[in-house]
Amino acid sequence: MRVLSIDPAIRNTGYAVVEGDFREARVIAYEVIQIPQRLPQSAALAAVRAHLANVIKTHEPDEVAVEGIIYVQSHRTAISMGAARAAALIAAADAGLPIYEYAPKKVKQAVVGRGNADKAQVAFMIRALLGLAETPPHDAADALAIGLAHLQASDPLKAKALGRTPI
Repeated sequence: MRVLSIDPAIRNTGYAVVEGDFREARVIAYEVIQIPQRLPQSAALAAVRAHLANVIKTHEPDEVAVEGIIYVQSHRTAISMGAARAAALIAAADAGLPIYEYAPKKVKQAVVGRGNADKAQVAFMIRALLGLAETPPHDAADALAIGLAHLQASDPLKAKALGRTPI
């Protein structure tokens, strides 16, 4: 199975394409889509959607895994993150791909073993688990972690524990 996993944000959306199953995973690609601050939010959202649509066309994933909504103290931040998530979901939906979401704590639990791990711990474990030559940027590492959690959730014994939720 080939999975596009996404850690959505307006200015720094991380994505990864991973392939395999719950026993073994292989990295196909990963990147952080960086959108300049000078672009208005509407243009940033369009750029995220267009970039992800191109990734889908290039890598032809079977499924998409995205980070679920997280708690934030600022309403403005929540709205901005929700908009970025919507841009990512629209790119996947336009391609007719099945989409699954995973709570951030469940992803961290699957990859690090602790639901409250910080970004540096996630990036370190991703490098170790996938045998990468260098530690990926935090947003790309988060996307890789989401992809690994999704592949782990393909094991019927782990799907419920990881909260595999189709959307």
